Amino acid sequence: MEIFKEFTFEAAHRLPHVPEGHKCARLHGHSFRAEIHVAGHVDPHTGWVMDFAEIKAAFKPLYDVLDHNYLNDITGLENPTSEEIARWIWNRLQPSLPGLSQVVIRETCTAGSIYRGPGAPV
Repeated sequence: MEIFKEFTFEAAHRLPHVPEGHKCARLHGHSFRAEIHVAGHVDPHTGWVMDFAEIKAAFKPLYDVLDHNYLNDITGLENPTSEEIARWIWNRLQPSLPGLSQVVIRETCTAGSIYRGPGAPV
């Protein structure tokens, strides 16, 4: 079974490694959506894989760093593509969130990325 909790955060960024003249090289912002997925067995007593409040508590310190900030200034997000944001979140959540199965980042309604950890097939 897999569950997920969704979060939104507002942030500005620019992509420093795009070709000259690319619109994403300019400073701009997004209303990002992050989905944190956790997989595991349903506990027969509680009826859930994990309390959603545990996911929220684990993500809160990251939310506080990301929300209403300039992503390029955050260590590890100097090139803050949706792929890099997903990986950055995974690396910080995985040690404390058992069963973390994927991180989904949407930077617009129609564009985003999914990261399933370093050992997942590409």
